[in-house]
Amino acid sequence: MSVWLPTATCRPETCLADISPAVSHPRRALRLAACLAAVLAGVVLGLPARLAPYRARILLVRLWARVVLRSLGVTVHLAGPGGPGPGAGSGGGVLVVANHVSWLDIPLLAAGQPGRSLAKTEVRRWPVLGPLIACCGTVFLDRDRLRTLPDTVAAVAEVLRSGQPVIVFPEGSTWCGRESGRFRPALFQAAVEAGADVQPVTIRYRLADGRPTSVPAFIGDDGLLTSLARVVAARGLVADVTFLPPIPPPGPRPARTTAPCWWRTPVRCGRSRTSRAPPSSSPW
Repeated sequence: MSVWLPTATCRPETCLADISPAVSHPRRALRLAACLAAVLAGVVLGLPARLAPYRARILLVRLWARVVLRSLGVTVHLAGPGGPGPGAGSGGGVLVVANHVSWLDIPLLAAGQPGRSLAKTEVRRWPVLGPLIACCGTVFLDRDRLRTLPDTVAAVAEVLRSGQPVIVFPEGSTWCGRESGRFRPALFQAAVEAGADVQPVTIRYRLADGRPTSVPAFIGDDGLLTSLARVVAARGLVADVTFLPPIPPPGPRPARTTAPCWWRTPVRCGRSRTSRAPPSSSPW
């Protein structure tokens, strides 16, 4: 077991025991069908969308993420002084950092400020979503190989220098939402090296009546399909996404490199191998 691999104390048997209001089985089936249709539409339209101008791609990604979330029955509230506005997502390289609860966190952030994500190599093997995530220019991290971490930090810094946002979850593992982990410093070094702002974001899940819920949590040995089933069954699931004021880098900013098209930017990643670490459901 790798001694540096971040792990969470949250487990499905202890953190997912709450009974939440549920929708009918026909509604669940409808949500699943709508979500599948939205994901497939993203796969089919992804290639033509890459040929669109950058601002148009940002708007399309936001729209697609919001459609996916809506199809799952998730209501999204975006707020905060650093929140998305008319120019958000087009202001250049920024390291977007957020707490990590669920696989839903990724489309949630894309609905506000799209960017290239950092994900663990196992995500590539997810059905349907894996190839789609890889095609979006995701930077992959092999969490079982410590020696690849400097290369990953360098790859993230290069993306930031090119003027593209990068979304990371510095906790390194998913938590239930009621508990949280500390932010690991390694990826912040990428922002320092690139002279990029850091955009803190908080993600909280609750029910329509205001009660916090751990229904979307994707923790421990929880399976993706099991987690998806809980989400589509939940009634009144709300996600509050708060963009805090950006934190500027220390010292003068280095000159930005020429920005290549985001779908052509080379992505560095280590080769995956069978992990001996405890199972983790984090897409980090």
